[in-house]
Amino acid sequence: MIPIYRSDGEWVAVYEKGNVFNVDGEWIGFVVGREVFDTGGSYLGFLSDDQRLLRKRTRPIDRPLMKPPTIPSERIKLPTAVPLPPMFPSLPHQIIDMFEEYPEKLSYVSETRPDMD
Repeated sequence: MIPIYRSDGEWVAVYEKGNVFNVDGEWIGFVVGREVFDTGGSYLGFLSDDQRLLRKRTRPIDRPLMKPPTIPSERIKLPTAVPLPPMFPSLPHQIIDMFEEYPEKLSYVSETRPDMD
């Protein structure tokens, strides 16, 4: 299990067996190679060597939707503590941290949750 951090050092997700889960243990995406896709198959970004989910600022329009794998049936057991994050270098202007810039794309919304009025 590999922790994923936001650029400010906060632990926001984990990578486990080709899937990405938020800190509540909910499935928020899957990984093909180093590229990360949301649960619907849309491209989100790539996992960097320093354990962040990054993407080029200009969204690639040539990325086709990926067929998502089956939803993991078991909830993963999250660790009670994770290692401190490494010291992150500053990102160049053309690269963004997806958990900072687009957190709404990475939030899990259950289909069983009642709609807001």
